[in-house]
Amino acid sequence: MRFRCAVLDDFQNVAVTSADWSVLGDRVEVVSFGEHFASEDELAAALADFDCVVTLRERVPFPASLLNRLPRLRLLIASGMRNSVIDHAAAKAGGVTVCGTESSGTPPVELTWALLLGLARGIVEENNALRAGGPWQSTVGADLHGRTLGLLGLGRIGSRVAQIGLAFGMEVVAWSQNLTEERADEAGVRLAPSKEELLASSDFVSVHLSLSDRTRGLIGAAELSLLKPTAYLINTSRAAIVDQDALLAALHEGRIAGAGVDVFDVEPLPADHPMRSAPRLLATPHLGYVSRANYARYYGQAVEDIQAYLDGAPVRLLG
Repeated sequence: MRFRCAVLDDFQNVAVTSADWSVLGDRVEVVSFGEHFASEDELAAALADFDCVVTLRERVPFPASLLNRLPRLRLLIASGMRNSVIDHAAAKAGGVTVCGTESSGTPPVELTWALLLGLARGIVEENNALRAGGPWQSTVGADLHGRTLGLLGLGRIGSRVAQIGLAFGMEVVAWSQNLTEERADEAGVRLAPSKEELLASSDFVSVHLSLSDRTRGLIGAAELSLLKPTAYLINTSRAAIVDQDALLAALHEGRIAGAGVDVFDVEPLPADHPMRSAPRLLATPHLGYVSRANYARYYGQAVEDIQAYLDGAPVRLLG
């Protein structure tokens, strides 16, 4: 029987053109799905006849309840080398090999600055007004030079965001539970003595932390109240780090100048979700990892993972 591979959430219909799947020859049949399956029942029905599934990031959970409904599944490939929504123990118990792919930190760094600059200079509002024959110059841009950029997290992505902030002439401060003064000095930034001090002193705050029990809900109503009314919050990391309801309240009440968000509690966002219509919000549909080079890496290494599995020597094992 031919080995069948399903590619999930191929919204742009580019999975099969982003890599050379022909190296798999006639051994593998690849089927990409452009629609998102929101429920476990939909997933179980769609994936019942597949030996392999390629899933993007952590959008689609694979708990034991779903894995147990996919008896044919033998190989599960996730983009990135960490995936918290796959039940690795259940996969192992069911004989499912879980593999990952490498991921570049460059696209989320670039998107972070696209959101920050878009907010600071009112790009969307001014563009919409210009195209619609609206007012000529209706906003006054927020300066970056000489302002303070606060980074929650100074890892692989946060440190690169810091470099760009320094190039703009910003003062960059950073904080996380494990950040040391030595590490901050290496990155050329100041270590904030506390999360609260960082929030209160920053003109722009950008989140670059991994999601864990310690970071879930790290920014709630109390933390948002510390921000200046002229401050902006950017989150391209994980939605659950920032309390979504508290952020919506701050935006509606005008307690902060604005927010740039690329990650959400539910993805894709329902048509009537309040994040779609919130004021002072520049939002993108989780584009942080969506770039040509990153897709070439994701799908190219997914092909390698499949080939290695079929040859009996799996690579980039997870869990």
